[in-house]
Amino acid sequence: MNRRVTTVLAAAFLFLAPTAGHAALAPYTQSFETLVKTDPNALSADGWVIYGNVFSPDHATYLYGYGTFPAPNNGFGFSIIDAGQGGVPQGAQQLSIFSDYNNADHANGNQIEANVFHEQTIAAADVGKQWTFQFDAKLGNLVAPSTALAFVKTLDPNNGYATTNFLAINTTALPTTWGSFSIPITITASLVGQILQFGFANTATHYVASGVFYDNIFWFKSGTLGVPTGQQNTLALRAATPNPFTASTRIEYSIAQAGLAELAVYDVGGRKVTSLFKGVAEAGPHAALWNGRDDSGAPAATGVYFSVLQTASGRESKRLILNR
Repeated sequence: MNRRVTTVLAAAFLFLAPTAGHAALAPYTQSFETLVKTDPNALSADGWVIYGNVFSPDHATYLYGYGTFPAPNNGFGFSIIDAGQGGVPQGAQQLSIFSDYNNADHANGNQIEANVFHEQTIAAADVGKQWTFQFDAKLGNLVAPSTALAFVKTLDPNNGYATTNFLAINTTALPTTWGSFSIPITITASLVGQILQFGFANTATHYVASGVFYDNIFWFKSGTLGVPTGQQNTLALRAATPNPFTASTRIEYSIAQAGLAELAVYDVGGRKVTSLFKGVAEAGPHAALWNGRDDSGAPAATGVYFSVLQTASGRESKRLILNR
């Protein structure tokens, strides 16, 4: 694994650029349910990378950076897949982001900034489009003065990787209940060939706790300049019929604007039973059948379940009752 260390003065969030390329931006979605919690390479295989920045105790002086490295899923630095922190929409597994506690500069009082993100290259085909980074989040074990945020940023490789956009949501003071958040960015002609990153960051020192939980991540094209959006973000999940049911039930839903969507069934413990649809859905009405079986094909037990529709504009859930 190559290691690049930056030792010059620089602004926050200096990241190593990816390999050159001009493919159009690509959608991404992740609920973390299918990633193997015990696999140390689960996050890196899904495209997540990390970069660390270190500042003086007063945060006034940039000391050095290290990365880009594959995102870990173990140990005491940057990221890990956690479990049992979600409700029905979040399912059984979540992403936990925290500081790099492997860095000994914590003990020196220096500020350790840990960044976990995806990155892509902006192409000419992206100009005039709006993309949105959406995610669920809740506070984990974060103690002041640690801070956390979610971000979308662009970097110009032809200008020393200068930051040309930095759009962020402060996640330091989140409640311990889940909420949904989004960061939109409009792609202009000046951004073609630049690096776009979306992800999360934490800053901590003296090994103070800094954890935040994230889930249901969507990166998607949310609009085109000059096209009226109206009520494009509305969605509707209707009650299943029949309900209660014994063999199968029909679930109808509608989406106002084409984009990434997932219709899934969860049990009362928040574990995903099966995904009925996951991908890019066209605008308009849709329907799916659930045959009362899980993703492996095994019959689900008699009981209460929830159909959950997740799109860029939010989520809705309806109760299902399966009687065997």
